Parts: sequence; C-alpha cells; structure tokens
Amino acid sequence: MTTWRSVWFSLGSNLGDCAGHLQSAVDFICASPSFVDVKVSQVWRTKAIGGPEQPDYLNAVVHARTDAHARDILAFSHACEAQRNRQRDERWGPRTLDVDIIAIEGEAHDTAELQVPHPRACSRGFVLVPLAELADPELLLGSGLVLDTAGMQLTDVVLRVNQKTTNLGAEVESR
Repeated sequence: MTTWRSVWFSLGSNLGDCAGHLQSAVDFICASPSFVDVKVSQVWRTKAIGGPEQPDYLNAVVHARTDAHARDILAFSHACEAQRNRQRDERWGPRTLDVDIIAIEGEAHDTAELQVPHPRACSRGFVLVPLAELADPELLLGSGLVLDTAGMQLTDVVLRVNQKTTNLGAEVESR
C-alpha cells in the first residue's frame, strides 16, 4: 500500500520572468504523477537576504501530497530548477528558480544533500508568511520561529493550479 504524505516546497525567483518561473514550477509539480492535491500560496515580493546586491524575489509556497521518497523529491526539485536553467555559481546569489523542500510530513533528514525540515525556514519571512496560508509553521518547523517581514509585499501575481486528484484510483483533472 502506498503511503501518501504532505510535502511543502518554497519557490523563489529573481531573474528573468520571475512569475513565469514560479508558474513553471507549479506546472511541473502538477504534471508529476508523484504529486496530487496541489495547493499554492499567494505570491510575495521580498528583498534578497545575504549574498551580493541583487533584484527582489518573488516567493510562494506549494503544498502537495506525495508517495515519493525524500531523495526522489530532492531530485525532482533539482530537475524543476534545471528546466528553468538554474545556475549554482554563487551561494545566495540571484537565480531564475529556487525550489527548496521546507518539510515532509513525518520525516526528518540531516545529510549533506538534504536537510528537512529546512534549517533556515524558521527565520525567513518569505517562507513563513506564505507557508502560514497553507499550514501551521510551528507544527511543521518547531518552536522558535522568527517572523521578519521587513521588505515583504503581497503581489498581484496569481499562480494557477491544474491539479490531479485521486478518485478511487482514477486520475481526474480539476481546476
């Protein structure tokens, strides 16, 4: 029997067609048979934190149900970034698309490749504010949250979700 559980992704973009990059990530998640019941937060404009001088980001959070293993979810997030030509030249540098795994229901991982829950999510308003639209951040990430919303502004960007839901084993398109 397949065990379905929740996964939360943080999306960010500050190069090129930022809204298009975020929508592409949502589309990629929705198109995958490994993810169902996709929901997405509102989109927020945020100031870059750390790294070099760079443009503002657009950020959102996506929730989905999955039956994939954590290592496969990580590979999926990297594939999602690669399809938008993500370059990893500079730590905390500008990027076309960043897809981070915030949390996986009932799981904790602490390896060089994967840290879940995301170790810095607790102090990032651009994760916590949109996450709060979909789940209780304290339940997912633990106590000690630091909600810094400086430099955050709600945008009028709306990400569309074309999700598959399961109905007695059959996939059905819903909008």
